[in-house]
Amino acid sequence: MILSRYERMIAKRYLLPGKGEGFIFLVAGISLFAVMLGVAALIVVMSVMNGFRAELFDKIVGLNGHAVVQGYGGQLPNWRQIVDRAKETPGVTQAVPLIEQPLMASYEGRVEGVLVRGMRRQDILQNPTLQGKVLSGSLASLQPGSDKVAIGVRLAEALGATVGGSITIISPQGNTTPFGTVPRIVDYEVAAIFEVGVYDYDKAFVVMPIEDAQTLLMLGDSVGMVEIETEDAERVGEILAPLAATVTGQAVVADWRRMNASLFEALAVERVAMFVVLSLIILVAVFNILSSLIMLVRAKTRDIAILRTMGATRRGLMKVFVTVGVTIGTLGTIAGLILGAIFLFFRQGVVNFIQLLTGQNLWDPSIRFLTELPAKTDPVEVIAVTLMALILTFLATLYPAWKAASTDPVQVLRYE
Repeated sequence: MILSRYERMIAKRYLLPGKGEGFIFLVAGISLFAVMLGVAALIVVMSVMNGFRAELFDKIVGLNGHAVVQGYGGQLPNWRQIVDRAKETPGVTQAVPLIEQPLMASYEGRVEGVLVRGMRRQDILQNPTLQGKVLSGSLASLQPGSDKVAIGVRLAEALGATVGGSITIISPQGNTTPFGTVPRIVDYEVAAIFEVGVYDYDKAFVVMPIEDAQTLLMLGDSVGMVEIETEDAERVGEILAPLAATVTGQAVVADWRRMNASLFEALAVERVAMFVVLSLIILVAVFNILSSLIMLVRAKTRDIAILRTMGATRRGLMKVFVTVGVTIGTLGTIAGLILGAIFLFFRQGVVNFIQLLTGQNLWDPSIRFLTELPAKTDPVEVIAVTLMALILTFLATLYPAWKAASTDPVQVLRYE
């Protein structure tokens, strides 16, 4: 939409407050502010939701893989053959045997439920989720037969354990005697304390060499499951279909969607709901632009009639008022993009400041799963939000612009 010189001059004049037009300018300013808040809120919330899902996916998949082959009865005696078959399956990048068993741990009279996780030493050292997340100690000291373990930081806090201390793992699977089964009670030295960033993992995980886990649980040479990673997490079911067919009757294949279905479905529903609710802020702002333009047209009726008698066309007047409204929406959208970027950059500082100001814990890791507020901005979503704001603004300007262009100068100026 190209404006002539006089059209640009009139549009610029109508964007600035004239004598007795302070209220109209105030409504236009509120409209701009509302568009800014709506755009910023949408970008911030969608980025946080994307970041939350991405962080959860990375942490969960990093420790549990894209899928697991789990044996019936919790045991896989022929796990080596399954690992070989998995590695031969097209699209599979890694197959790792492991043991997971919920047990009890105690330290100086404190008792906590734990999830013992046995892994091969090389898999522990190469796990991307554990790499760089060790707060104290070293994972390299986890040698088979050394009776050393690594525990999550929240579990260490709950037990009061430190590196070098000794925790006791209690397993109900023990030796059978004439008086019943005697639980196995084994002491392990804490060799490392890690923090992966997911509260449930940091609160429960006890990582040890798989040989020590087999001895503790009396599994012999069996493992509990085989963790599998693929080239594409979204196609995991299609990739593992041949493997699932070969292990039928002895094991079951469960992918990350099935294992965490309720969590990711809840995130998807909440994401859509938040988008719809926050879009209403932009819609309200657009109605403010509509009302401010209607008031501007009524206030400028005499000016419009004079312009018509001087040769201004209906199309020209429509372009003037459309330009005024779109300019307000565009400025509000740009300000919203800047505000959203600033908030996302300082998001954790903002949360900490509000917590300090209110005295409330707004980001409790035990509720939010993650220890920090995540964010991941999707450029496609930013473009979609920007286009939505601009299109709605443009549509809101059409009626006032048409009303201005329909002004009859004869009727207006008859009694002037």
